[in-house]
Amino acid sequence: MSLAQITKKIEQDAREEADAILQRSREQEAAIQKDVEVEVARLEASASGRFEVERPEIFKRREIVAKLDVGKIRLAAERRLISDVFELGLERLKKLDKAEYVNFCERLLKKSVESGDEAIELSSGEKYLDSSWVSDFNKSNGTRISVSDRKGDFSGGFVLRKGRTAINCSWEMLIQVASENLENEVVSRLFSD
Repeated sequence: MSLAQITKKIEQDAREEADAILQRSREQEAAIQKDVEVEVARLEASASGRFEVERPEIFKRREIVAKLDVGKIRLAAERRLISDVFELGLERLKKLDKAEYVNFCERLLKKSVESGDEAIELSSGEKYLDSSWVSDFNKSNGTRISVSDRKGDFSGGFVLRKGRTAINCSWEMLIQVASENLENEVVSRLFSD
């Protein structure tokens, strides 16, 4: 499966999950709005006798506060939803089968190699990439990449190092970069009415 297909599949799955989460968020918003309307009606009934003169101002303030509360709740739900979309992308990367995982890492490594004599740091829980894979990569690409003794605290991918320079291709970093570059697009897809 190509990187474009993987990306398309991740985006499609993320959209489907986002649609479901957005639907739940809208249902929660409707319930909150209904509760707000019930609260406003209750306050109106209790204050009608004693606060007839202040009544319009009281309701105006209550409505403003209620709208602010609904807005805060909606904003928090939207932020959670956006975060969930990118978290889903990370989970998809973690669940790649061996062939897709190795192929994806090989393409990342080809794009990341600059001098050809860097050291590659693998995850402490790495299950597919090892010195044999690096050796095969070196033979295929005419490089002299070595495997670092240092193990990274990330869920997949690798970090390529030479001196003080590091190119972080860990899953977490890829998702972070994607979230920075794609957040506006995700927001427009999720919340365009």
